[in-house]
Amino acid sequence: MTSHHVRPIAPHALKELRATDDAGLPCVPFTDPEGGAPLRCCLRRSEPGERIALVSYAPLRRWAAETGARPGAYDEQGPVFVHAEECAGPDLAVHPFARPGVLRTLRRYSAEGRILGGRLLELADEPDAELDAVLDAALTEAFADSEVALVHVRAVEYGCYLYEIRHP
Repeated sequence: MTSHHVRPIAPHALKELRATDDAGLPCVPFTDPEGGAPLRCCLRRSEPGERIALVSYAPLRRWAAETGARPGAYDEQGPVFVHAEECAGPDLAVHPFARPGVLRTLRRYSAEGRILGGRLLELADEPDAELDAVLDAALTEAFADSEVALVHVRAVEYGCYLYEIRHP
C-alpha cells in the first residue's frame, strides 16, 4: 500500500474537461473498442466498450491556480484519457499503472512551479508485490528535498502525465 497521497484529476477539473479541455477544444467522447487506455479520472486502464475521451490537460497550470505558483514556461498541456461521464474514482491502495517492465519519470517541482529535477525509475525487475515499495522509496527520496512541493509521475514512452503526488 502506498504511503504517499496519489492524486487523480480533481472532480471539478474533470467536469470542466468533459465540456471543454485545457486547449479550449470540446470533449469528444467515444466508445473504446479494445480497452487499455490509462484513465486519469480513476487511475486504471479502460475496459472494452467504455465511453472515454481524450482531452488536453494542463496539470501544472491547474495546480498553480490552486496554490498561487507561477510556473511560467514550465506550464504545459498534454493528452490524457478520462471517462466520458463521472466515474467512481480511483482505488488508491496501490500506485496506479505500476507493473513490471515499465519506465516512469518522477518530475519534481518547487512551490513556485519550477522543475527541480527528475528521476528515471525502472520497474523491470520488481515483482508485483514490491512495486509500491519501490515507488514509495523514490517519492520519499524526492520529498527529502525540502524545496520539492509536487511530483508528477509520467510514462517515459510518451512523456504522458499519469498522476501527481503533493508534499505530505
